Amino acid sequence: MSSDDSDFYGDDDTMAELKAKVKNFDTETWWDEHKDVNTPLKIQAQNEDVEMTDVSHLHNPYAGLEYAWQLSETIEEFVERVPPATTNATDSNQWIWVCNPYIRQKKKSEACNQQIRGGEDEAPEEEGADLPSVVEGGMARLHFASQYIDMCKNSGNKPEFIAKECRTAGLDAAKDILNLAQAHHVKCGKWMIFCNIYEVNEVWYTVAKATANNELGIGAKVSPRRTDDGRTERLICVYTADFSDTADVRRVAETLKKLGLIKANSRPLYYKPDVYTYLGIANRNPWEIQASIYDTKSMLKTGKGGSASTNS
Repeated sequence: MSSDDSDFYGDDDTMAELKAKVKNFDTETWWDEHKDVNTPLKIQAQNEDVEMTDVSHLHNPYAGLEYAWQLSETIEEFVERVPPATTNATDSNQWIWVCNPYIRQKKKSEACNQQIRGGEDEAPEEEGADLPSVVEGGMARLHFASQYIDMCKNSGNKPEFIAKECRTAGLDAAKDILNLAQAHHVKCGKWMIFCNIYEVNEVWYTVAKATANNELGIGAKVSPRRTDDGRTERLICVYTADFSDTADVRRVAETLKKLGLIKANSRPLYYKPDVYTYLGIANRNPWEIQASIYDTKSMLKTGKGGSASTNS
């Protein structure tokens, strides 16, 4: 052995001792004693296990859509990828979506609402929904109400009588439309949250995370930035499966309150059934139908949902 080798490995006695240790080293015993050590290979294997988490039992009706949460990403990554405050709306992406992956819904691309102008971006339909029949029947019912209202206004009766008859005509039409929607499984509806552009990212993150964790409803959406709209408010819709299921509608409202999204002395949130959106029933409509059927002030104050009606 050269003097250089001797300096590096030690003298002859040290070399002999090292060779003896190598000869007698028991690899199996060492691994048993150090099995909890995170070696580089073990860390890599753990990361691969996380990446290959089984999601076969989960569902996403928005799979593949650019402005929707994907099962392959975390909610944090999703909100960072498409933050509503600064993400521009496009012709094919008018909303940003998140689903409840624990509830099976029809794929957005397969839904009948894709054929209804103005209804393309409502909640995914449940299986068995007959949206064409609801729209056809609902429009016919509104047309009948319009005819009756016009007849009342031209009847020459006292204004008080005319006003009462017109309101009754709208109320009756609304009840019939809601019953029609239930019968044909067009039952989704949404709580509507308005927030300013400075807080929309934070509020949306809270809603999206709770939705993905099966704590709210069947899905949620938020409006992205629109360059042709100067309004500073953004709308977030939190969808439930059935507007007539007042217990579930109230549960979602209570969860929103626990999440800090319904504050004391602030304006209430309003709940609108999707069928109203499909039929174009908005505020100040000619039938005097209220565009919402519930509000959080009444629902959370009494603790009672009541039956779905136009009284909010």
